Amino acid sequence: MAEQDQQFVEDVVKAIVNHPNDVRTERTVDERGVLITLHTNPEDMGYVIGRSGQTARSIRTLLRIVGAKNNARVTLKIIEPEGSTHRRRDEMEPEAQKDEVGLDDDIDTSTVDDLTI
Repeated sequence: MAEQDQQFVEDVVKAIVNHPNDVRTERTVDERGVLITLHTNPEDMGYVIGRSGQTARSIRTLLRIVGAKNNARVTLKIIEPEGSTHRRRDEMEPEAQKDEVGLDDDIDTSTVDDLTI
């Protein structure tokens, strides 16, 4: 039986990918905390990482909250499989990096500015 943090990662990732049966996680615990290692189908890396890494960052943020609830420091490591369709930022042309980052996007954060966790 998977721990709550590991099950959380599996459930979220399976919900957003095209090959949910290929989602696999490993959970290790050491003196630094809990490490969840995520393996997915190479075609699903773009969905897991998201534009400018937003999806991965969001999953990690929520995972930290799940871990804090259980008094544990939880880290997510995403394994990029061979043949992945996700383009790394350092492989993009400079103009494409600007578009990927979304420097022209205005993001309204006013609804969460006073949020305390």
